Amino acid sequence: MAAPLSLASASIEFVAETLLPTTRGGYRVRAYRDLRDGTEPVALIQGEVAGLESVPVRVHDECLTSEVLGSLKCDCREQLDYALHYIRDHAPGVVIYLRQEGRGIGLANKIAAYGLQEQGHDTVDANRLLGLPDDARRYEAAAGILFELGICSIRLMTNNPRKIEKLQELGVMISDRIPVLITANPHNAGYLAAKAGRMGHNMEPKG
Repeated sequence: MAAPLSLASASIEFVAETLLPTTRGGYRVRAYRDLRDGTEPVALIQGEVAGLESVPVRVHDECLTSEVLGSLKCDCREQLDYALHYIRDHAPGVVIYLRQEGRGIGLANKIAAYGLQEQGHDTVDANRLLGLPDDARRYEAAAGILFELGICSIRLMTNNPRKIEKLQELGVMISDRIPVLITANPHNAGYLAAKAGRMGHNMEPKG
């Protein structure tokens, strides 16, 4: 059963808004504070989204190793770039950026998991060997932001069925899914295969 909208809405508070010019174009950025854990998610917005249905939305989780350091071990930076370009070219749309490094286990644990992956373990087994969940991410803040923006329903940019399920449980209406398919490189091919084979991510184009 979906959670009452008030529960998700109460999980965040709006802090500030600004116009942000970037190398990908200009975005309206709204900053929030997650009252559950103190992190500060942001929404990058193109166009006016209040009251609209089937708005393209990416709920993206922070990945410092790829987005800042340029790591080739995952596809996170490419997915973020894809989403930002998509909403720029298909406005109105939103990218919600959540501070949930390493599928919610944190940066230090993520580096520890990378060390185990060097020994031949995949991303799922590395987390389990550390006593950590496969995926610890939570989406109350994302749902709260969508409600605060007044969006009626979304087309979610994701390959991850768990993300769809968790957002729907929080009362988010998802009318469609937009695949975010990234070409593998020699460093992340095993990671992408594990996401598809062990975590159920849909890596196929929509027919």
